[in-house]
Amino acid sequence: MTTPLEHELKEMIIESLELEDVTPEDIDPEEPLFVEGLGLDSIDALELGLALQKRYGITLESDGEASREHFANLKSLAALVEARRVK
Repeated sequence: MTTPLEHELKEMIIESLELEDVTPEDIDPEEPLFVEGLGLDSIDALELGLALQKRYGITLESDGEASREHFANLKSLAALVEARRVK
């Protein structure tokens, strides 16, 4: 079951990356966001980082390993937002 935050993130991903023919229901919270799964690339990661900064006030370090972990799938991205968003 998708949490409200996960659903919100799904909509943000679709909107900010202008993914045509993708609905929130198409994004599995456990599936990888990059390469396989949703198939996003490094340019998408930059755009997604900007969207997270605008919407939630989250600034991501450019450290590759930590970013890869945060962007591994929707669940890890939701955990990052929950932990760091400006309330």
